[in-house]
Amino acid sequence: MIVIGVGCVIIGAAFGSGTQAAVKEQMSTLGANVLSIYPGQSFGRGGVASSNRVSLTIDDYDALRRDSQFLSAVVPELRSGRQVKFGNKNIYGTVTGTTPNYMEVNKRELTHGRMITQSDLAARRRVAVLGYSIPTSLEFLPTSLLGRDISIGRIIFKVVGVFAEVGSSGYGPSVDDAIYIPLTTARFRVFGSDRLGSLSAEVKENIGVDMAMVDIERVLRREHKIRPGDPNDFQIMNRSVFSDMMQSITSTLSTYVIGILAISLLIGAIGILSIMLVSVTERTREIGVRKALGATRGNILTQFIVEAITLGALGGLFGIILGWLGSEGISSQFDMPLIVEMQTVLIAVAVSVSVGFLAGVWPAYLASKLDPIEALRHD
Repeated sequence: MIVIGVGCVIIGAAFGSGTQAAVKEQMSTLGANVLSIYPGQSFGRGGVASSNRVSLTIDDYDALRRDSQFLSAVVPELRSGRQVKFGNKNIYGTVTGTTPNYMEVNKRELTHGRMITQSDLAARRRVAVLGYSIPTSLEFLPTSLLGRDISIGRIIFKVVGVFAEVGSSGYGPSVDDAIYIPLTTARFRVFGSDRLGSLSAEVKENIGVDMAMVDIERVLRREHKIRPGDPNDFQIMNRSVFSDMMQSITSTLSTYVIGILAISLLIGAIGILSIMLVSVTERTREIGVRKALGATRGNILTQFIVEAITLGALGGLFGIILGWLGSEGISSQFDMPLIVEMQTVLIAVAVSVSVGFLAGVWPAYLASKLDPIEALRHD
């Protein structure tokens, strides 16, 4: 049971550490100093909620670029679903109209080709940068799509780039499944609308995120003509808060998992206790012989405690091996990030030795108190 208990604790701790590391990496790619702005609830007189949703528009984007004091960049995202076709393959994907600084602000990288340029915006060119998963969905290699024409709706676009993989951000649709086109092209040639799905705002260096949020509120409340005291009709999300929340959730989950699995260590301790009690009974005559030859109570006590600690340590060692192999297997089989940390291994060793010691104290005490004459008479 010590082996199983330690192995399970190692796997549970590895799951927690791997999940936290994955969240940190994911949030670093999103940008901790980037705020996301979304359309919110409409409110009437006296702050009464309306059934209508208020839209963010290109005018809001222009106002933030022009009047914000604490933002270094603002990125619009005008998006909608469209049929995407290449050859005889047809998929339904999210088409996002955006600007060249989308890649820099959102910490995206390209595997092939180039990003949308300012000249693409000015000329309303029909060019597209594909999310990482789009070539796979179309069953083509990214290199074979580069420079080729694809149909978005009924409009032909030339593929000029392919983004590197990001993975799920934990909220909203996956950016790997989107296709990115110039904002002006999306507005005037594809969607015929200036309503944005969201805005990303990068905060200037050495400026607090809270100050930037107040700055955004000031500009957008003015643009939306919101009266003093009335609630905002837009939402501002601090990505670092999302990261902290995810870290807290995974940490709590790991604690519960380890706590539950640690019960098996208690069962292991009971197992060692039983083994040592049986050992004392079976070796009663041996103990009598040792005492008759001059062994002290301390010698007998030390002998059995060392044996119990050895059992615990061996169980912990095999448990660590089991946990490491299990973590590697789960990670490779299910593509989950499991990280076995040295701190966890050291704790597992310490707990195993402690369990062995505590389980061996009582049997060792009983063995040390045996009367040598009675012990020699034992069959």
